[in-house]
Amino acid sequence: MLDEWRRRWREGRETWKELRRFEALPRSARRIVFYAETAADWAHLGPAAAALQRRGSRVLRVTSDRRDAVLLQPDAFFVGSGSARTVFFRSVEADTVVMTLTDLEQFHLKRSAHPVHYFYVFHSMASTHRVYREHAFDAYDSILCVGPHHFTEIRRMEEVYGLPPKRLLEHGYGRLDTLLAEVRSRGTVERAGEVPRVLLAPSWGESSMVEHCLDAVIDVLLGAGFHVSLRVHPMTARHRPQLTAQLVTRHAATGRFHFDPDVSTTEALLAADVMISEWSGAPLEFAFARERPVIFIDTPPKIHNPRHDRIALPALEADIRAEIGRIVALHEIGTLPEIVCELAAEGTEWGPRIARVRERTVFNIGRSGEVAAEHILGTLQSMRSGDV
Repeated sequence: MLDEWRRRWREGRETWKELRRFEALPRSARRIVFYAETAADWAHLGPAAAALQRRGSRVLRVTSDRRDAVLLQPDAFFVGSGSARTVFFRSVEADTVVMTLTDLEQFHLKRSAHPVHYFYVFHSMASTHRVYREHAFDAYDSILCVGPHHFTEIRRMEEVYGLPPKRLLEHGYGRLDTLLAEVRSRGTVERAGEVPRVLLAPSWGESSMVEHCLDAVIDVLLGAGFHVSLRVHPMTARHRPQLTAQLVTRHAATGRFHFDPDVSTTEALLAADVMISEWSGAPLEFAFARERPVIFIDTPPKIHNPRHDRIALPALEADIRAEIGRIVALHEIGTLPEIVCELAAEGTEWGPRIARVRERTVFNIGRSGEVAAEHILGTLQSMRSGDV
């Protein structure tokens, strides 16, 4: 207990030192600030930040994750998750802040007291009105939208709630672009005649396989002789820290169970023949990058906005499932081995169908980082001329 207190005290002292270091920069250096709650956020923010730097812009990276690798880079700052972060949010002086943190202004993290233009970057391709809280995006000035569905949904929310219109910008999805580049450069693993490899990617919360059937799914897949990789959502790892160790201990003797501790890595995704999930955002990433099908366990839908019916629009993550894979009811988990073998055998036959869905769902495939940089720099120019 004492050691933990000392660790937290040292970390808290470090965050205030880092905040002072950030504030000591000349105001002219603080034009573009990116904020990450965890290191995993850079999978979504990184392409835009890198594109800005290629264009000669200085980008300041602020993170709340002590283990974030960006802290090894220049112009990176650690503000933690305590009072230093709260003060940073309230006092930051910058032209623009770019982040993928929702619910700005809804809880203790507020907009700055200074004039700042806030950009939101999505960390999921899912719809905005069901898996996010009711007012998750209200406080942002510009939304970098994944696809047409985000335009439709956010405009409807503005109408329903009487909100001023935001700047909705055609962006895309940086994580998908990174995965597509990996597939092109490294290829995928083809193993004709070998047993299928399955990637389990449960979401978190009440709709997750973790809460309903994860043990049963792993047992039936390993029992069928498959190779099984598991990656858990960071929120699951935070709230159930013993889960993965228990599963590894239980299944290590099979030699066919693997835990992937980093959701931002691509090894398991490139090697898998089929993904199994439910309401996570990972199935869309897997299907659109690999052009391979997903098995969706039909757990109760993920709903973080109990008033989503006010928007009266379909949710992409629900409507798209039958187009990019198969839906399996909870009482049908015993049939998973047969379905996995069927989908793995069909393999590339799914490619053209999934590619068509991808093209209509996601803007600027392969170039979202460059497009985001154009939007951010264009906004800065408009701010200087007084048009924003």
